Amino acid sequence: MANKIKASHILVEKHNQALEVIEMLKSGEDFANLAQKFSIGPSAKRGGNLGEFGRGQMVKPFESAAFKLNKGEYTIEPVKTQFGYHVIKRTG
Repeated sequence: MANKIKASHILVEKHNQALEVIEMLKSGEDFANLAQKFSIGPSAKRGGNLGEFGRGQMVKPFESAAFKLNKGEYTIEPVKTQFGYHVIKRTG
C-alpha cells in the first residue's frame, strides 16, 4: 500500500455543486480547468493540485477517499469535510 500519493481536488460549499462538477468530469471536462473555475480552495489556481502527501496529513474522510482511488480516478461521490465538499482526483 502506498505511503504517499499525489492528488488534486475541487472544493465547493454545497453537495449539489460537487455533483455538478462530477457530471462535468463524466462528460469529459478537464479536472484542472474545473478546479480553476469552481474550487474555493487555495489550490484552485494550481488546477486543484495538492502535490504529494502521506497518511495523517489530510483530514480523515479526505485521506480515506484519496487513498482508495487508483491513479487517474476521481471520486464519484462528493467527500464531505469541515471545509466543504471535495471532488478528489488521484494523480500519482
